[in-house]
Amino acid sequence: MSDPRITSSIFTRGAVDLGALRAAQTPAKPAAAATPSAGPGIPGGTPPNTPGAGAGGVTVIDVTEATFQSEVLERSLTTPVVIDFWAEWCEPCKQLSPVLERLAAEGAGAWVLAKVDVDANPRLAQMFRIQSIPMVYAVVGGQPVDAFAGVVPEAQLRQWIGAVLKAGGVSVETPEDPRLTEADEALISGDLDAAERAYKKILSDAPSDAAAEAGLAHVSLARRVSGADPAAALAAAEKAPDDVPAQLLAADIEVLSGLAEQAYARLVELVRRTAGDDREAARQHLVSLFTIAGPDDPAVASARRALSRALF
Repeated sequence: MSDPRITSSIFTRGAVDLGALRAAQTPAKPAAAATPSAGPGIPGGTPPNTPGAGAGGVTVIDVTEATFQSEVLERSLTTPVVIDFWAEWCEPCKQLSPVLERLAAEGAGAWVLAKVDVDANPRLAQMFRIQSIPMVYAVVGGQPVDAFAGVVPEAQLRQWIGAVLKAGGVSVETPEDPRLTEADEALISGDLDAAERAYKKILSDAPSDAAAEAGLAHVSLARRVSGADPAAALAAAEKAPDDVPAQLLAADIEVLSGLAEQAYARLVELVRRTAGDDREAARQHLVSLFTIAGPDDPAVASARRALSRALF
């Protein structure tokens, strides 16, 4: 369904008519009967008794047409459910799914990730009008409330999940500045010039606004990768480990693919191997990628320590 190249996120709104699907469902199963997911990124799935797991003992579950009503619609009445439509052959799915699974585990039950294999569940794919994958829907109170398609950077994904939790009545810290929402929407729609102006305006009034700093760094990232062929760029970096521009571009692509930790490790090693202007270019580039995720991201904290060791 999807081109294996990295796709831009497409946020959509509006309800999906699930009445026909509800009518065809068998009587609901108890939430505790959820099957641990064995989708891409979690071999063997999440054990039912994992500490901190969500409702029914899991944070990630496999869902089929037969279990959709109980595991998604009914569960969403009390806990927001994020549906990951994927397939084994989908390379972008293998980039996005592990990030979603990790964030679900971090959420410790605040929300549940429901994974739907579109090849095994074509009716669900049809009901949600799935035209390409990965496709992710949020379901709150028995209805879809928002969705996006393609691979999304982790920082942006965290913001989206925060908005979903807020819609589900879960207390989360979210930006209240409407200017930030406008800037984020411009970024999501691909209007980089408008997004840049909006983020800069926020920073002119509040120079320490971390969300605006992250947004502006994301604008720069999007411009750097514009027109690049992800597969070719990663292959070029693999063949030329000391080619600094190639390594920087590869790191950018990895961040956009949800592989931020891999990108950080790539640039830390580049700092370790280089000197002079090349080393400084790698260091500055890595710091700019840290800005996208934000200072509270555990991966950033770990990478900063690794960078310090590489420098000194």
